[in-house]
Amino acid sequence: MLEQTGVDQVKKLLRKSIAEHHIAGGNLLVVKEGEEIFYHEDGFADKEAGHPIQRDSIFRLYSMSKPVTATAMMILLERGDIDLLEPVSQFLDGFKRQVVNENGQLVPVRREMTIKDLLSMTSGLVYGGEHRTGQDTIALFREIDDKLLSDTPIGTVEAMNTLGEIPLAFHPGTSWEYGTSADVLGAVIEVVSGKSFGDFLQKELFEPLNMKDTGFWVPEEKRQRLVKVYEDNEQGELVPYTGNHLGINNQMDRRPAFESGGAGLVSTIDDYAKFTTMLMNGGRLDEHHILRPETVKYLTSATLNTVQQQSFDKGFNLSGHSYGNLMRVMTDPSQANMLGSLGEYGWDGWLGAYFCNCPNERLTFLFMMQKTDSGTTSLTRKLRNIILSAFE
Repeated sequence: MLEQTGVDQVKKLLRKSIAEHHIAGGNLLVVKEGEEIFYHEDGFADKEAGHPIQRDSIFRLYSMSKPVTATAMMILLERGDIDLLEPVSQFLDGFKRQVVNENGQLVPVRREMTIKDLLSMTSGLVYGGEHRTGQDTIALFREIDDKLLSDTPIGTVEAMNTLGEIPLAFHPGTSWEYGTSADVLGAVIEVVSGKSFGDFLQKELFEPLNMKDTGFWVPEEKRQRLVKVYEDNEQGELVPYTGNHLGINNQMDRRPAFESGGAGLVSTIDDYAKFTTMLMNGGRLDEHHILRPETVKYLTSATLNTVQQQSFDKGFNLSGHSYGNLMRVMTDPSQANMLGSLGEYGWDGWLGAYFCNCPNERLTFLFMMQKTDSGTTSLTRKLRNIILSAFE
């Protein structure tokens, strides 16, 4: 159980953040030993309309889609449909004859990019930056955004084949940088399974786990539950955000041609808790077996070598952590910037969705909000610290 003091502190902190316009609203769920021990919601799903955040509010996950994509790859791995060392070019023609932007010169890759490189973010694919690779990637996503609502939207495999033709930021395996690797994995899953990425996830994950509100778009009958996205203006106020980002239609009102494995999913806090509980249970939920325990152990382990770890340490403010299979993994709690335990894993999203699983404590922490450029915020760390220190 949570101490009452901890419960009061969570409620006070969330209310303060809303009152000071740091967030419009959010909900928080804590699960221990597979049982809910705390839930709290506060604030607005739509401030202008006065609609409150509710238990069934639907949130855009953005990068919290990535652990779902990694899990989908583990399903294929267990079945022998893919090998981690298979080259990406075996599935996507755009990744043949890749080059690296090396000191302003384009040179052939020393070795081909593999599935494991994508899962570890050691592929050389990036999201942005001043270098040519980042600028070309930004231009591609701008094109995807521009065509989202047109009669000729860019599909998942088409988009990723184009991405493969962009020079890499570094030779595969030689460094680490956060980027578009998970989107490529979505395209690989399409090719390997013969299904659209969304259909594969629906059949293999969402249906067996009864994640009925999770997917790449929101049908009309559910749209009133979709939380509005906010951003800071220059006056310290929250204002609605209406743009599209990373090829994602902010309105979520139609099935997209580009189903982004890195950023495209929506979900509710209860739906995502079914996914995290499945992982905590070693790959099963109730009578449904998604993965075997050994596969989950690998999925939730750090996979970086020493050189890659050095790049990770420079790229993220995640002291005490490493990375693997599209998730952070806590490797040294004494060096972390928040309370935690050895082996805990999870990830966050651009709009502030966040989860961690702590296997040693059998504890899951989930927090949902919708504010641009959030990731793991100071508020999220404070909420974590309260929760993880408040067990009786």
